[in-house]
Amino acid sequence: MSPMKRGGRFQPLHMAGWLFADMLLVLALVAMGDQGDPQAAEKPPASSSSAPAAGKKNRHTGPRAVVRTPVEVAVDAAEGDDEGIVRALRGATARYRGRQAAFVLTFGRHTDPGAGGRYAHEVNALLEKARPDMFRAATTRDFWKGGASPGHADIEIYFYTY
Repeated sequence: MSPMKRGGRFQPLHMAGWLFADMLLVLALVAMGDQGDPQAAEKPPASSSSAPAAGKKNRHTGPRAVVRTPVEVAVDAAEGDDEGIVRALRGATARYRGRQAAFVLTFGRHTDPGAGGRYAHEVNALLEKARPDMFRAATTRDFWKGGASPGHADIEIYFYTY
């Protein structure tokens, strides 16, 4: 007997999963099609002069997007040493001043997954204290990365295009 029929009748409940998957696919395609061109935000607006007028800032046009390639930095500071972690974060991110982070993935190294995740959480909790303009409203995620160097975190920062 076919799994689609029970007692010779079609069972519509079997099609519910496929219908849900198809609807989700359509919604994803509509959402992707609704996004603007992220590269359009990087192009300077056309103007009659080659240099902007003194005192005026360039206004970006188009939607702000997230750069696909992360900036990778590392932090070495003892667990529980908030001031040391903040100093390390400021040093590691100094060259990216003026940019705003969209989301941050932090990998705490430790032999124990729980301790590594806690260290990553501790580092993420201090991001905004280290660089308020860079990490304000950034989404963060804590991860564990195996290794025998406690007090070390590898950080991937995904910045906005502008």
